[in-house]
Amino acid sequence: MSKQLRVNPIACSGHGQCAELLPELIKLDEWGYPVLDARPVPPGLDRTARRAVASCPALALLLSPRRDGRPRQAAAPGGCVRRQRAKDGGT
Repeated sequence: MSKQLRVNPIACSGHGQCAELLPELIKLDEWGYPVLDARPVPPGLDRTARRAVASCPALALLLSPRRDGRPRQAAAPGGCVRRQRAKDGGT
């Protein structure tokens, strides 16, 4: 299973260390916050990606399994996960 970089925008302090360590997948916006490449982490960059995650001073960068083909659940305000109801009224 491939890995995907994610950032917690609330925890991120904009140090920019992640972009220095992994410029192939992370760019900084005009305020110094990371903009992540949507592609999965290539196998050749897996070690560097893990190093960038471990080096994040704010612990805001994550490396998680990417689940291709499955619908993603949208996060509602407050961090709750919104679940879509089936058309037959089930939960």
